[in-house]
Amino acid sequence: MDIKPIKTDADYRAALKEIESLMMAGADTPEGEKLDVLVTLLEAYEAKHFPLDLPDPVEAIKFEMERRGLTVKDLEPLIGKSNRVYEILNRRRSLTLKMIWKLHEGLGIPAESLIKPTTVHAEA
Repeated sequence: MDIKPIKTDADYRAALKEIESLMMAGADTPEGEKLDVLVTLLEAYEAKHFPLDLPDPVEAIKFEMERRGLTVKDLEPLIGKSNRVYEILNRRRSLTLKMIWKLHEGLGIPAESLIKPTTVHAEA
């Protein structure tokens, strides 16, 4: 197996091209093993050079609501009464640790997204 580290953009593009040529390789073949190693190297390079930013907590909640077809009423067991849910969704109140835990456990929203600071708008 002739594999080298991915250190530059040229190395990255070459690895992508190599991976593309190996996509149909069988799992227990030399080509399949090479594909596994290249994908691992590529993922490490991308994580370092193209990190994904976590969504804002409110946007993460709204995304999950839309994805699952949830209503404000559905969030009450996780956040509190409907007025509290609206306060969170309208950025009038911050999430508490208890809410963060319940949203993480109940909806599978990454805790890292929920603890990210959000801007709370003061009452007008």
